[in-house]
Amino acid sequence: MASEREKMLDGEAYDPADPELIAARERAGELCRLYNRTTASDDESRALVLRELFGAVGEDPHVEPPFRCDYGDQIAVGDAFFANFGCVVLDVRSVTFGDRCLLGPGVHVYTATHPLEAAARAEGVEYGDPVSVGDDVWIGGRAVLNPGVSVGDRSVVASGAVVTRDVPEDVVVAGNPAEVVRELE
Repeated sequence: MASEREKMLDGEAYDPADPELIAARERAGELCRLYNRTTASDDESRALVLRELFGAVGEDPHVEPPFRCDYGDQIAVGDAFFANFGCVVLDVRSVTFGDRCLLGPGVHVYTATHPLEAAARAEGVEYGDPVSVGDDVWIGGRAVLNPGVSVGDRSVVASGAVVTRDVPEDVVVAGNPAEVVRELE
């Protein structure tokens, strides 16, 4: 029988109150607190904590505190990744950022979701869908990426946009729900 963690990672309904998952979230919470207490000049400590927290880290990542996530080990960031102040990543499934991705302040990325049926929600189960972001993407401040979306290479998500479906390559999306407002050359 699959563990709750295995079910979570496979996108099946799982129980987030499972002790193994609680312990994993507590570990990530402690690493986030440690990271968020570092100083701007403490590049070495920041790099060590990010490498312990995230599942994969490219060269020269930069994350401005405060930063929060659920588990951390489902997050992969490419080379020259940058996240500004106040970003949140709910990583019950994989969240992948390509090379040279820029996140504005307060960007939220969600993989966690809940059943639509009230009775199932009352049982406390949840599930998730992965999120992927290509290379050279800029996500503006306070934008939200919802479960299961992907953002194509070189695209821009405008500040405050709520991405509810996939974003193609080389476009600017804006609004709630986000829609293509411009194609990039």
